[in-house]
Amino acid sequence: MSHTPPHDTGATAPFIPDTYVPRSGSADYRVTHYDLDLDCRLGGNRLDGRATITAVALTELLRIGLDLSGLRASRCQVNGSKIARSTQKAGRLELHLHSPVPAGEEFTVEIRYGGVPNVRRGTWGEVGWEELQDGVLVAGQPNGAPTWFPCNDHPSQKATYRIRVNTDAGYRPVSNGKLVDRQRRSSRERWTYEVNEPMATYLATLQIGRYDLCSLAGTSAAAAGRHAGAPAPVPQLVAANSAALHRVAAALADQPRMMETFIEAFGPYPFADYTVVVTEDELEIPLEAHGISILGDNHLAPGWEQQRLIAHELSHQWFGNSLTVGSWKDIWLHEGFACYAEWIWSEAAGGPGADARARDAWDLLASLEQDIAVGDPGPADMFDDRVYKRGALTLHALRLAAGDRAFFAMLRAWTGSRRHGTVTYALFRDHVDAHLPLFPSAEAFLEPWLFGKTLPALPAPAAP
Repeated sequence: MSHTPPHDTGATAPFIPDTYVPRSGSADYRVTHYDLDLDCRLGGNRLDGRATITAVALTELLRIGLDLSGLRASRCQVNGSKIARSTQKAGRLELHLHSPVPAGEEFTVEIRYGGVPNVRRGTWGEVGWEELQDGVLVAGQPNGAPTWFPCNDHPSQKATYRIRVNTDAGYRPVSNGKLVDRQRRSSRERWTYEVNEPMATYLATLQIGRYDLCSLAGTSAAAAGRHAGAPAPVPQLVAANSAALHRVAAALADQPRMMETFIEAFGPYPFADYTVVVTEDELEIPLEAHGISILGDNHLAPGWEQQRLIAHELSHQWFGNSLTVGSWKDIWLHEGFACYAEWIWSEAAGGPGADARARDAWDLLASLEQDIAVGDPGPADMFDDRVYKRGALTLHALRLAAGDRAFFAMLRAWTGSRRHGTVTYALFRDHVDAHLPLFPSAEAFLEPWLFGKTLPALPAPAAP
């Protein structure tokens, strides 16, 4: 099957060995496309799959290492031929080859696998494939992808996808990208999705439930472009149980305006559409995926706490899903930006302004122990709330120092220049240097906020 080649910004990013998830990923090859053919039987939570992986060798390969957790590979081929042997241990599948794949050569790997998928338990709690009361949820961040397909599980290794899912009739599997085919066969249905933008493995998802799909109003053409011939509104979809659709629509009533606000602040929405999945189960936190967010039934209550979470997950489509970190130590480039998006939405919605939200966050952080560097917090603290809030304060400090016009122009240039790509602190620092007149340098400005432990004071606002 032909597929769209990945964009250079994401696909050719260097592999940075990740000390936060040291046993994940491989620097020996780069995947360009995943073709997944899955059969999911909900009654026994049974998953059987065939993964056909297209990749390029970055060094001569005598063996190929992949991430696969909790499922057993039963047949493995490389370039259509049997391999010498395979081994599985501690979440790694190693394919030993009869003859090497030369450096620079494209190759394909076909793996048939199956079993009863389950979550991975570790530093960040439970991640991966989770059986719900009536369906399935996948939480991929940061290392949950291998619980449902074999992969090169590293955030910098972006690829295109085709995901075909056979499952019980009456259930809708929601996955990334565009639904290109749906066929019913007796008591089973087959759904096929295609993702043509580069996507990190942890952002691939599969949500299965008794979901109906409906539309929310799209963003206005004025907000999307503000000129004749502006882009069409962004389609916004909801997948939820039919009995919950009215409550879901009410809870998400402000989301179209959030989309308009973020398009104006951050630049064009990076994907073809946006889907919110609402599970019948309660979830501890919402989840983001490529073009998708997942909320629990408990996230439908009115009030700021729920609205900020809806805004937070939407903003991840820019910061995290289009612009994805090259290693997890830079997690603030996802979460700090998404937290700051909450404050931007608060201001746009007529609530407390971003400056008021920032000063409240500063007071809170000043009262807490200051013992992590948010620019490299360590694996145990990568999802600590201080990373979110101090990352957001870093952005607000830039805004105060540079002024609104220059700050938001810098943000829009950032999302535009790195669209569907891989980002790092060094890239952001250099981008800020090129776009904002900070003295003496962006590094001198950013270092105390991101790598010092003592909380800096917020600067005075720039002169108008």
